[in-house]
Amino acid sequence: MDFIKEQNRIYAEDENGKLIAEVTFPESEEGVCTIDHTFVDDSLRGQNVASKLVESAVAQIKEQGKKVNATCTYAQAWLERHVETEPLFEEYVDFDTFSKSDFRVVKVKECVAVKKSKKLLQFTLDDGTGTDRTILSGIHKYYEPEELVGKTLLAITNLPPRAMMGIESCGMLLSAIYYVNGEERLKLIMLDDKIPAGAKLY
Repeated sequence: MDFIKEQNRIYAEDENGKLIAEVTFPESEEGVCTIDHTFVDDSLRGQNVASKLVESAVAQIKEQGKKVNATCTYAQAWLERHVETEPLFEEYVDFDTFSKSDFRVVKVKECVAVKKSKKLLQFTLDDGTGTDRTILSGIHKYYEPEELVGKTLLAITNLPPRAMMGIESCGMLLSAIYYVNGEERLKLIMLDDKIPAGAKLY
């Protein structure tokens, strides 16, 4: 099927000029186009036309150097399915080097935004030692501090302390990073709350 491409619209018509497929993606804000509507005629069901429409729309938006957003439920689902991850490392790490990293389960006792920083959150953590551990993480874009209190997370605890914004950070919280249409997404590694603080990951 040949699509007709216009500014912020891609569609198809049958031989009688009847609209049989369409996706629209107006510029919702500067530098951002939002896929707000997809339509496929019943006669085309099961031919993957909707997916091809959205794929074409995303390609056209990216060619314009703009970001992709979606309010159409089908387009939202399509974008979530088409994620990108970074390639695996080709270089091997020997077991002795890997085993020196101390991965521990930690419980979030307190989490606050660091003053004068748009990115940093300050975590007060129970690491099972009886002494609170402070870790700073630049994830405020993805989480509000109050939603993380009480969560069970995973941290590397034997990294050298590092001062950020005048606060000493003792470790690193682990997270998963992936990309949806070139936009970075991040999820903290959250564990079962039944796992005690201080449990070691092997």
